[in-house]
Amino acid sequence: MSIDAHLATLEKKHGELEAELRTVQSQPSVDDKMIVDIKRRKLRLKDEINRLRSDTRH
Repeated sequence: MSIDAHLATLEKKHGELEAELRTVQSQPSVDDKMIVDIKRRKLRLKDEINRLRSDTRH
């Protein structure tokens, strides 16, 4: 898989997690652990995306 394709996949997953987070937060009985887990996964993806982008610029 090329780096561009890998970045696109990671960005898509990040967007899916964002949508999942909005859905969970809109529910009346929100599980805080679930929100923290989703945010943590989003941050890991964002860090990986940024790392790949910075590696390709050098």
